[in-house]
Amino acid sequence: MTFEELKEKALSLPYAPGVYVMRDKTDKVIYVGKAKKLKNRVSQYFQDTASHTPKTRLMVSKIHHFDVIVAASEFEALVLECSLIKRYMPKYNILLKDDKGYPYLRLDMEEVYPKIEMVSKLSDDGADYYGPYGGRAVTHEVMEAIRLSLKLPGCGKSFPRDIGKERPCLNYHMNQCEGWCQENKSSVEYRETILQARELLRGNYKAVADEIRQQMLSAADNLEFELAASLRDRLTAVENLGQKQLVTAGTLADTDVVGYGETEAKACFAVLHFSGGNLLDKDYEVFPRPDDKTEAVSSLLKQFYLSRGLAPKRVLLPFELEDGTLFEALLELQYGRRPKLRVPQRGDNVRLVELACKNAFEEAQRVTGKEERFQAVLVLLGKMLAIDPPERIESFDISNIAGTDIVASMVVFQDGRPKKSEYKRFKLEGLTDQDDYASMRQVVTRRFRHYCAGDKGFDTAPDLLLIDGGVNHAKVALKALEEMGLSFPIFGMVKDDRHRTRALVTPEGQEIRIDNNQGIFSLIGNIQEETHRFAITYHRQLRSKRLRYSELDEIPGIGPKRKQQLLRQFKSLSAMEKATLPELERLLPKDAAAAVYEHFRTRREQ
Repeated sequence: MTFEELKEKALSLPYAPGVYVMRDKTDKVIYVGKAKKLKNRVSQYFQDTASHTPKTRLMVSKIHHFDVIVAASEFEALVLECSLIKRYMPKYNILLKDDKGYPYLRLDMEEVYPKIEMVSKLSDDGADYYGPYGGRAVTHEVMEAIRLSLKLPGCGKSFPRDIGKERPCLNYHMNQCEGWCQENKSSVEYRETILQARELLRGNYKAVADEIRQQMLSAADNLEFELAASLRDRLTAVENLGQKQLVTAGTLADTDVVGYGETEAKACFAVLHFSGGNLLDKDYEVFPRPDDKTEAVSSLLKQFYLSRGLAPKRVLLPFELEDGTLFEALLELQYGRRPKLRVPQRGDNVRLVELACKNAFEEAQRVTGKEERFQAVLVLLGKMLAIDPPERIESFDISNIAGTDIVASMVVFQDGRPKKSEYKRFKLEGLTDQDDYASMRQVVTRRFRHYCAGDKGFDTAPDLLLIDGGVNHAKVALKALEEMGLSFPIFGMVKDDRHRTRALVTPEGQEIRIDNNQGIFSLIGNIQEETHRFAITYHRQLRSKRLRYSELDEIPGIGPKRKQQLLRQFKSLSAMEKATLPELERLLPKDAAAAVYEHFRTRREQ
């Protein structure tokens, strides 16, 4: 279908809830979306594409045709959307890569030598299942904590097959296992220990600790001190395990906290799992920075919980989701209980969300490379200024004091980085007063006169011109370009009371804030500081040279070589002024030395 045919089809859709499925020319599903009103939502894709983000424009350019499914309600549309995304995994939807679900701990008491093992899902096989506890790392930690507390086997031996066949492994010698592979250990004793492990999995720490304490005291009464010492160590381990609260009595964390963070190029969706106030685990997904963060979090939240097999009692969110209530209902339908989705406004819960968002930002920043960061900032800057991402940025500044030594600087930033080999500086001509507007007009004219002539070093066209100053400076630069028949995007850099660029302004006077985006604020600030530094450095060089050499030029018999001799010896004019005639005669001929001495003596007397 052509673009116009797609647009016409979208405008013919009903004002009803439903799901739309975008397909490419090979009939592959590339995007699935949900809408309260299909006509309004789908037709937006085929209106003014210039207002779309680059990702949306690319997706729209790939659409060959689309299908819609009208739903009886918005809730039904939500269920269908989740199902289709999971089925097709469309390229332009933000997808959760890890959807394996939470693992469980399995214990089959019907076996002669039962063992605790980690499995990915529940099975109807008569065994006991505990959990889920969170991710695989937390589940493994729970299993290892119980194993080490009760000194259960951690090797790959199979019981009773391998009993008595080999010497005990390293775990036994490290006091991490009772050596159950030895013939002097009975299956009854092993089973008693496994029963204690089962109680720990059920969260009955106190009962297990009391039982071990009684066994320890009994062994001590019977003068079995070695056994009593072993039981004492086991009791300590079990009590420590209970204090850590790693096991949550067969339930998932009671609170999940969702965080969202983004850099210039990447974004991260993070979920922190809490139980009883303790942080158990973290899940996260890093992906390219989305056009709409609310839509991205909403989509990932659905995929995350619908693939986990269980939902917590409550979920704390960083911001409101449009279909949050519908999603609660969907989770209740799937899991039999309705978690509470909340955006906290005050107290400890707000700080938990801030922690989750900080975790998300750190993960996004960790995987964002420098080049990605620079390119993403330039894309955002271009979008903000309604121009193409500027690869070459040129910036101009004027420097003078009381109208003397008027100079200008031009710095170049290529792909977000300073390109010092292309910096230019100008000593302005014919200006005796402090007139920044005339100065800016002259430097812009001179720079682009060289450009029109194709002069080396000036022959590259800029994508963006930044003028240090406000709207009037930008107007002057624009007029200078127009007189030469040239047109480049021009913006003035408006400073705040701390001399930092807070906004860009068009020659027409429209201000564009940049202090609400850290990446752009930092880039423009660096450009402004570098332009000012380069201008003022050149101005100081000229002023220093003028002050340094002008007085010596007035002295008869002092030429360039003798100037250098004097400056090399005395370093400054003030030191020359204090020099005695014999000191000067040791450096210069007598007549030249006398001329220098007389010049400074006369100045002192004035």
